[in-house]
Amino acid sequence: MTTTYAVLSEGLEKRYGSGDSAVRALRGLDLAIAEGTVCGLLGPNGAGKTTAVRVLATLQTPDAGTAKVAGYDVLREPEAVRRHIGVTGQYASVDGDLTGRENLRLFAKLLRAPRTRADELLEEFGLGDAAGRPARTYSGGMRRRLDLAASLLVRPKVLFLDEPTTGLDPHSRNGIWDAVRKLAAEGTTVLLTTQYLEEADQLADDIVLIDEGRAAHRGTPTELKAQIGSYAEVVVAEDAELSAAAAVLDQLTGAEPTLDAGARTVGVVSLDPGLTLPRIVRELDSAGVPLVDASLRAPTLDEVFLRLVS
Repeated sequence: MTTTYAVLSEGLEKRYGSGDSAVRALRGLDLAIAEGTVCGLLGPNGAGKTTAVRVLATLQTPDAGTAKVAGYDVLREPEAVRRHIGVTGQYASVDGDLTGRENLRLFAKLLRAPRTRADELLEEFGLGDAAGRPARTYSGGMRRRLDLAASLLVRPKVLFLDEPTTGLDPHSRNGIWDAVRKLAAEGTTVLLTTQYLEEADQLADDIVLIDEGRAAHRGTPTELKAQIGSYAEVVVAEDAELSAAAAVLDQLTGAEPTLDAGARTVGVVSLDPGLTLPRIVRELDSAGVPLVDASLRAPTLDEVFLRLVS
């Protein structure tokens, strides 16, 4: 079965400034995001995530490379791209002096969308009761939902979400997550940048780890976790046993353990598929290290990020 890509880029480059002081934000970024999926674009601050979104959304022009979004070339057909995308940036773009309803109706008029679509979205995002209030009176989560609703007025084929839940409380974040899941289920392709690794783990079908403007690693959350193996952690009974426990885990895995003296824990990542929890306990027992607890689990995306991205 042939895969159709909603976002496809090759060799994207973008620099700011000139000469020796130029900053190369993108250094040959390749992306291939299938239609109807959620792709998490992750990376450290300054890796090029926001620049990539701005280039793909036609807000900036690349210095080199090619890209198509929703089947249209971002350089030759920018207007066609804009007709088929929605963009929600890091900060809510709504007007605080206008009510929620006035904000959406204004955007609807600019986008030539029906006024009824604005009213539908207010209800869909749980803002119906607050629609007559000025947006400045909204909580952070409500403003983000209003901003997201504005980006959906034209039912985009591709939605760019640049750190959509930054600063939100867990309840508000879950509300945004539910909205993203629903959009993907209805066929919208979502490109998500986020600093919350749990968010990417919850939402993304595929993840691209971007580092220094390039796609350094890619795969499903499960595939990326498999690259760094399993994570073993033990809790020792006495502070004095931390070093001995670390030595045992080092010998078992060949990797340098991490110690937390306050919690009396020693943790280590292992690429050995044959490592088992009983084996860990037996080796520590043989070394005379008393344990309070021991566990062996798949790594979190946070641990994948720290291991794979510099």
